Amino acid sequence: MPTASIIVPAYNAADTLPETLDSLLAQSFRDFEIIIVDDGSTDATADVAHGYTHDPRVSIVSQANRGLAGARNSGIAAARGLYVGFCDADDLWAPGKLAAHVMHLDMNPDVGLSYSGSALIDGAGRRLGISQRPRLLGVTAAHIFKRNPVGNGSAPVLRRAALESLAYRPAFETRRDWVFDETFRQSEDIECWLRLALTTDWEIEGVPGLLTLYRVNGGGLSANTDRQFTAWERMVSKLRPLHPGFFDRHEGAARAYQLRYLARRAVSALDGDAAWSLAGRAMGQSLLPLFEEPVKTAVTFCAAAALKVFGANPVKHLARLKTRGAAR
Repeated sequence: MPTASIIVPAYNAADTLPETLDSLLAQSFRDFEIIIVDDGSTDATADVAHGYTHDPRVSIVSQANRGLAGARNSGIAAARGLYVGFCDADDLWAPGKLAAHVMHLDMNPDVGLSYSGSALIDGAGRRLGISQRPRLLGVTAAHIFKRNPVGNGSAPVLRRAALESLAYRPAFETRRDWVFDETFRQSEDIECWLRLALTTDWEIEGVPGLLTLYRVNGGGLSANTDRQFTAWERMVSKLRPLHPGFFDRHEGAARAYQLRYLARRAVSALDGDAAWSLAGRAMGQSLLPLFEEPVKTAVTFCAAAALKVFGANPVKHLARLKTRGAAR
């Protein structure tokens, strides 16, 4: 039985899957299995995946499309490891990532979810000079709700026992349990992490380093912010009955942080109208982000204002100048 299982949900990921799998097979900690979940792909994803099965550590689960949450659940059902990590089929792991999480979980039996910081890369795999450097210690449900230090779905490695504590089976499900809620197509990550924090005694901690390479692209940056916010609100509505007092205390600030996050995504997509609207809505919900993270909040607000007033062209020009300066 391998110490760790790495689940790779893959849907029409033929272009990026080889780089992802190469990064996983290059892990310095070698006692692992990789489970590729082909989630009903219509491109060459299955062919690419089968090209890696010469390595006995690699296996494939094929299914009709169930979405990211459903692919992860199928991978969890097939996993044999004591620890279970996730890496989306367009992201990468640094060579020492699995070793860091295995050591962390081995040494801290109360930790159920271990995660790392992430460096952002573009569609070609180039680092963007942007990183997610989250809080690592003393993480509470409030931190998960407001700032989601786990960051993205390719950052965590969980203890199997923690996943089992979250598992449930809807009445209509006949094949395997759910850990991630398959009715969500967005916000399924934070729904799972927050449910772990609210309903179990497992601790959530991070390890130092930017050990995940998280890919963003134009389509991702310009994703529909209204749809994302609707999914987030649905997550709140689902989990509020579990701990009404918690949500009474933290919901306003958490909503402000979520709107600020979406405003930053709109800035990245050079959508000034959306960025300005989202930043204003964030301030209308709560001023706590301004006091807790004044620099980041002020920069977001100023960037949204600049885009709103001057448009995208000056911002693009400044970005080109910055790129040229860095090249020199």
